[in-house]
Amino acid sequence: MRRFLDGMYSAAEFLAAVSLVGVLLTVLLSIFSRLLTFHISGLDAYAGYFLAAVGFFALASTLRNGEHIRVTILLNVLAKQGKRKLDIGALFAGTLIAGTLAYFSAKLAFDSYMFNDISTSNDATPLWIPQLTMAAGNILFLIAFLDTLVGRIRGESMSSNSQEPARNE
Repeated sequence: MRRFLDGMYSAAEFLAAVSLVGVLLTVLLSIFSRLLTFHISGLDAYAGYFLAAVGFFALASTLRNGEHIRVTILLNVLAKQGKRKLDIGALFAGTLIAGTLAYFSAKLAFDSYMFNDISTSNDATPLWIPQLTMAAGNILFLIAFLDTLVGRIRGESMSSNSQEPARNE
């Protein structure tokens, strides 16, 4: 199971990286099309769609790598058992929030599909397509929160592959 979950987080990281390349390519294409005096409609919207996909696909792996910003001022003054309880409480609250985000972003994409909602810009993209990246990213974020919460309840410490956030907290 661990290998499967880590594979999902890695796949989401890969999709975030591909989406970031999509942002770069759409912006470059927009710049060069203006320089060469032709217009491709909707490039700004597609850059925005890719940018949103970057953020949502990166959420799960960022959480699992311990890279989200954490305010540790209260954790630092508590005893070990108090830290653990507060950590579990915060992870539980985060899981509830991530669950709400996952539900409503999936509902938004489904509703956009059912109502044939399209972009108001001149690209007329069916909005469920870019909204699907938001829903998928939030569902993965919920899974990552559940994974981290269960691990923390079992006694695992919060993982962190980087010391940078610890120095900046």
